[in-house]
Amino acid sequence: MITNPLGVLALSKREILRFFSVSSQTIFPPLVSSILFICIFGLAIGERINFLDNQMSYLQFIIPGLMTMHLIASSYENTSSSLFIARWHNHIQEMLLSPLSYFEMVLGLLAGGVARGLIVCGGVLLVSFFFAPITIRYPLWTIYFAIVIPVIFSCAGMLGALWAEDFNMLNVWNVYLIMPSVFLGGVFYPAKILLPFFQELTCFNPMYYLVNGMRYAVTGISEVPVMICAMFAFLLACVMFFITVYLFKIGYKLRT
Repeated sequence: MITNPLGVLALSKREILRFFSVSSQTIFPPLVSSILFICIFGLAIGERINFLDNQMSYLQFIIPGLMTMHLIASSYENTSSSLFIARWHNHIQEMLLSPLSYFEMVLGLLAGGVARGLIVCGGVLLVSFFFAPITIRYPLWTIYFAIVIPVIFSCAGMLGALWAEDFNMLNVWNVYLIMPSVFLGGVFYPAKILLPFFQELTCFNPMYYLVNGMRYAVTGISEVPVMICAMFAFLLACVMFFITVYLFKIGYKLRT
């Protein structure tokens, strides 16, 4: 329960201003990489890809995946860097001594990650309008996944920041676990083109459900029923959030 809304708003504002102050590192690079992905995969080789049964162009297929990929990366990087730097420079103590509950601290940090994810995701979508006729098929589902997905990975970023002891450890989860799972979760290809064994293996990849949820929201086409994707995303967000709050409550690597 929020008992100090002004404090939460102040912390959220600080987190949002933090990534806006370095927008050349936090907002524009994902947009540039999206343009490169669209040009290389969508425009250069997209017309030669015909496994989509004329349901949509390959470029229309990958755009929701790119939106999801940058939602995940941006939200994770925002909270992981913010919290780790606060620990590294020891100004985390100021937040711990503030009149905020642990729930409110997590909520304030979370707001920054979600805001950055939404801005980057919206930017990727706007950029895609210049290359393909994209129409948002289900706006409410799009908003739902655009909020729930960064909640999951903003919490993951805080968990990574608490676990890391140095800057090298900070990127371990993102480089060796999260991004490989995203790329193998159907951003650039549907699972149905894989061999049966790898199709079954893909079903155990949580990113597969997040990518397909966003793809359904934007295009109306998905390999997984949207309700399964939505429920999975919601449950994962709840679990990640309460684990993060619990670690804050016990002071895991927060108090020195």
